[in-house]
Amino acid sequence: QVQLVESGGGLVQAGGSLRLSCAASGRTNSNFAMAWFRQAPGKEREFVAAISAGGVITSYTDSVKGRFTISRDNAKKTVYLQMNILKPEDTAVYYCARDGRSFWSADHSVGAYSYWGQGTQVTVSS
Repeated sequence: QVQLVESGGGLVQAGGSLRLSCAASGRTNSNFAMAWFRQAPGKEREFVAAISAGGVITSYTDSVKGRFTISRDNAKKTVYLQMNILKPEDTAVYYCARDGRSFWSADHSVGAYSYWGQGTQVTVSS
């Protein structure tokens, strides 16, 4: 089993920054891509950003490009999401997830990810 624990969420004013962390434990393996998703009230969970196993390849949803940066430290088994220039529409519960496939794919659908954290709330006030 793999356990993922997110931290770093909170309340911030529009234009501010937050850094989310996702710590992995259990039967972890650095050979898998990791991703961040988010879910706002009344909406479906959506893809935010992903990073390949080695950290070389990244992918972002259009609405966060240029504002968010995903990174990972495999020695620490931790994935990060640096969020800058936050907007009220970024308000959501943010989830960390581990890809179920052992290869990089452009498919970042929810079903492609096997392990999920419990989520951390991010609230951006206007």
